[in-house]
Amino acid sequence: MQYCKFEIFIPESHFSQLQKVLQEVDAGHIGQYDSCLSYSEVTGTWRPLQGAKPFLGKLNQISHEKELKVEVTVAVDKIERTIKAIKEVHPYEEPVINIIPLLNEF
Repeated sequence: MQYCKFEIFIPESHFSQLQKVLQEVDAGHIGQYDSCLSYSEVTGTWRPLQGAKPFLGKLNQISHEKELKVEVTVAVDKIERTIKAIKEVHPYEEPVINIIPLLNEF
């Protein structure tokens, strides 16, 4: 496996910052193209528990908010620095970053 797909859930207000850091770490580089990603609007739900400091929402109440689901292909050797870059700009205490192995090779 040489590549994986990151799924990142983030408020739309932080999308341009995310896009910039993904480009800086060369995530989304496919062949002779870079900055390749897809995004779609989704609705996320969560409930902050005791001790949480939520970016959105109130303690012990379920929140429903619009978010963007960002999908980007990342070379396996760039996983750690990509995670670090995402966390530097992501406003959530616990950002959702799903990493899915890909069988295709570019």
